Amino acid sequence: MIFKQLFDTKSSTYTYLIASAKGREAIIIDPVLENVDEYIAHLKELDLKLVKVIDTHIHADHITGASKLKINTNCTTIMGENSPAETVDIKLKDDGIIEIDQLKIRAMFTPGHTSDSYSFLMDNYLFSGDTLLINGTGRTDFQNGSSKDAYHSLFHKLLKLPEETILYPGHDYNGKKSSTIGKEKEHNPRLQVENVDQYIEIMSNLNLSKPKMIDHNISRNLKLGDN
Repeated sequence: MIFKQLFDTKSSTYTYLIASAKGREAIIIDPVLENVDEYIAHLKELDLKLVKVIDTHIHADHITGASKLKINTNCTTIMGENSPAETVDIKLKDDGIIEIDQLKIRAMFTPGHTSDSYSFLMDNYLFSGDTLLINGTGRTDFQNGSSKDAYHSLFHKLLKLPEETILYPGHDYNGKKSSTIGKEKEHNPRLQVENVDQYIEIMSNLNLSKPKMIDHNISRNLKLGDN
C-alpha cells in the first residue's frame, strides 16, 4: 500500500493519499483546493491514477479540492448520504464500502461536529475527519452540530473500535500526526466524562471564535469547491 499524509498549513488540515501498489489506483480524503496541484504532482511522481475523492463533511475552514480534482483526473467524488452537497457523484450509507483494487474502506456515519460528518475505516486505519482529534474532538456549535450526537458517535462507535486502531484526524494544531483509539481513550481530556451530560457541558463552554470565511467556504463546498 502507498500512503501519504499531507498538511495544509493555512487551515491545519490533513489530507490523505492512499493507493494500492498493485493496480496503482488512488483515493484522496479531504483535499484542499489550494493544494490540488501538489496532489496531482504526487500522483504523477508515484505513477498513480486517482479514481475516488472523499470529503468527510462539508468543511467550514477551507474549500475542498474535490471538484478541481474531478475536472483534472475524471475521478469520482464521494460523501456520506447525509451530505447536503449538490453535485457529489456517490453518497454512501452508513457501513457502505468503497473499493479500490484490493483496498476496502468502510463509511461510518459519525454526526456531531456537523450533521453530515462521516469517518472512514480501512483495516486498522481510522480517518476520523473532525469527529475525533488527537487530544480533542470536533466543535459542535455550527452546521447543525450536536454535542449529544457527537457523544454517541464517539462513545458508541469510534471508541468501540480496537484500541490499536490508528487514528488519522482531519486536523491537528500542535504538530501531531496520528494516535490510537487506546491512547485517546486514556489521555484525551474531552473523553474523560462519565455521561453525555458532562460531555455536553464541556462542549458548551469552549467559547471558540467563528471560523473565518465560514459562510463563503460552506457555500463553495456545497458545490464541491466550484464557484
